Amino acid sequence: MDLALLRTFVTVHRAGSFTRAAALLGLSQPAVTSQIRTLERQLGRPLFLRQARGVTPTSIGEELAHKAAPHLDALVEIAEAGLDDESSSRTLHLAGPPEFTAERALPALSGLTGDEGQGFALRASFGTAEETLEGLSAGHHDLVISTARPRGALFTAAPLCDEEHVLLAAPRWADEIGSARRRSKDAPALEGVPVIEVHESLPLVRRYWASVFDSRPTGPGTVIVADLRAVLACAVAGAGLAVLPRYLSAAALRRGDVVALHEPPVPPLRTYFLVARAGTLAMPHLARAHERLMRAAVDWC
Repeated sequence: MDLALLRTFVTVHRAGSFTRAAALLGLSQPAVTSQIRTLERQLGRPLFLRQARGVTPTSIGEELAHKAAPHLDALVEIAEAGLDDESSSRTLHLAGPPEFTAERALPALSGLTGDEGQGFALRASFGTAEETLEGLSAGHHDLVISTARPRGALFTAAPLCDEEHVLLAAPRWADEIGSARRRSKDAPALEGVPVIEVHESLPLVRRYWASVFDSRPTGPGTVIVADLRAVLACAVAGAGLAVLPRYLSAAALRRGDVVALHEPPVPPLRTYFLVARAGTLAMPHLARAHERLMRAAVDWC
């Protein structure tokens, strides 16, 4: 049986469509279709059921993928890593939101990059959940930290940690609002305070208002900057209120640079997921990075 045909088959099985598999393999869709038909003729059995939105493996297809995928992954690992010590290091391509990746993930992985004999090179890139998951699907990334849980058989996703959100501002705004109004359960107590956000749609503020006040913010953002660390800097400078992750703002809160404007009994949470393409965690360097991040996340957020 041709290993190239098996590789195409496993990629289609993981991608869930000929189109996505073709992008991952760098082939045309007709070439992928032809290879799958050739393999089906050799086996004398259909491997996939064609549907409007992709393909679903038959029982024989599922069995073949279960048997073949680990061995193909091992062969790819050997081929890409090489057999000598000098080429034994692999490169891990990680992607995620800039703040969380920089503050949490990269420090946790930095120790693995220096492990003699088992280390790997690390390349990090930033983007939205949609952008990074598309990159993972296309093979540009190995691991993705995402605030959205992906669906489908192409990915495997594990909850990494929950991020608590805090409504905060510089002390002068807290004084202006007053402690009684800040303890109010109504959002109008905060009307008139400028809003700092990462996007014009006010994603964090809107989520907080919906969860805590069961309402929507009434005003637009005054300062829009696409980095939560910059949002925090603007809040410290007194530009207005912001909703930020507690891990990112904890030091500023302890110093008194900013104060929490509201302390709900149940604070809003956002879950991060650690995502890989299905089957790729059989590769040792990906498995080690995945395990390190999952263990480190126990102490996060």
